[in-house]
Parts: sequence; structure tokens; C-alpha cells
Amino acid sequence: MQIESDWGDWLPRAIDAADPDSLAVWYLGCNGFAVKAGDGTTLFIDPYVGLGDPPRTIRMIPVPFDPDDIADADAVLATHEHTDHVHGPSQAPILESTGADLYAPDDSLDVAFEDEDWQADYDIDDEQFVEVAEGDEFEVGGVSVSVEVAQDADATHPVSYVIEYEGTTFFHGGDTKPSDEFERVGAEYDIDVGVLAFGTVGNVDDKETGAPVRTKWYNDENQAIRAAGDLQFDRFVPTHYDMWKGLTADPKVLHHHAKSFEYPGSLEITEIGDRIDL
Repeated sequence: MQIESDWGDWLPRAIDAADPDSLAVWYLGCNGFAVKAGDGTTLFIDPYVGLGDPPRTIRMIPVPFDPDDIADADAVLATHEHTDHVHGPSQAPILESTGADLYAPDDSLDVAFEDEDWQADYDIDDEQFVEVAEGDEFEVGGVSVSVEVAQDADATHPVSYVIEYEGTTFFHGGDTKPSDEFERVGAEYDIDVGVLAFGTVGNVDDKETGAPVRTKWYNDENQAIRAAGDLQFDRFVPTHYDMWKGLTADPKVLHHHAKSFEYPGSLEITEIGDRIDL
């Protein structure tokens, strides 16, 4: 499937041209982020530019880039195996054109190798697929990445990522809900900016019958603030609330839920295409 951006190539060009002092991240919508360090190391986390599966899942936001326009990437990180986190048309062109490695847990790699067979359509070496699990640590350029726990009953093997560069720390939780492990994670890392998926409960058509089913895929208000508090986020950026028709939400309501707690220190509402500097 050919991906065509609604925005042309301005966002990839802005990322390429950026020269951050430390870490800068760009929200790509859904739960996708681009991360660029001061040494130029560039990572993409869960980039997804697919259109969903209408009428079951209907994309509500623009397609912000064409994967073929990504000229510089050192790694793509996947948090879990769902299609809006591991998606061949979104991610395989990046691996092919840049030589970046895909870091992903086992069930996510199964999507790339077996379910979608990326190598049948794209020139990607076996060595570009790197399996990770909780407790792993690796480096990409000058960036250190720690693989941490995630709690998502809808996924078979989810993980979260802690990305560190010269004293700054970015946390990406994928679609995790609160976890008993997050107090440990919050104590172990000094997280400057953290992202968690947030959304409402809505009707989503069942895959088999097509009948609408009451569906909750993401954190509600209280879960989001509990997880952000346990993780001790200095700055909390909610995500995913913009993506699917019927599951969208207003992240501004989180101000009311967060105001009596020490953490998160602040709530930052970010739109697709926005840059955040750490």
C-alpha cells in the first residue's frame, strides 16, 4: 500500500534540519514519535501512517509524512505488535532507505517476519531486526535505550522504552496502563518527559461479526495520572487521544485529575507535528 502524506515532506525536513542541544521529540500522531539527539542520532518510535481499517477503525488525523521521505534514521523502536505500532508500509521503507535497525519484542518481530513478511517487498537484511525484552539496554549513536515493563492486557508482549542522552530522559510507554512496576521505574530514572496513551471508551466493530462492541484500549483519566505519578514524570504528554473515531478524548481534562498530585509536574498538550525540547 502506497502511503501519501497530507503534509508533503515539511515534517521530515524539519526533523533533518533540527540541531537540538540535547533531546528533541516530535509527535507524529497516534503514538508515534521522532526523537533526535544533540549528536544527530535519530530514532522513530511506533511511527504509523496507515489509515486504519474503515469502518472498524477510522483515522481522524492527517498523515504527517511519507515514509519514503525519511532520509535519516538510526533506529525504529516498536512497543508492541498492534498494527498502529508495527506496520510494514509505515516502517519497512524507513528500514530499507536508511539502513536503520528495528528494535522490537518477539511478537512484534513476528509481524514483520511472518504476518506481513516485510522482506518480500523491501530490501531489509536479517541483521536489521533486533529482538529486545524487558531489562535489555542498548545504545544507538550517543543515545542509551533501556527496555522496561509495560502493562497492556490487549497486547501479547508489550514493552516501554527509556531513552537517555546527556542527562535528559524520555519515556515512551506504548499503550501501557498502570503497572505495579512503575514506582520502581520512576525511582530508577529521572524522567523529564513521558508519554502515555489516553482515550475514551467507545464502540468499535468486532473483527469477526462487525457488531459494535464497547471498547477501552487506552488509559482513562485516573489511570493516566496514576501511571504518570508512579513514573514521576516532570512533564506528561498524553497521546493517542487524537487517532480513532469513537475513541478520541479531550486531554485538557487531565489538568483536573493531576492538580492535587506532586507528579506529573506539568501536563503538556501536544498536537500532531509539534516539537518538544527536553
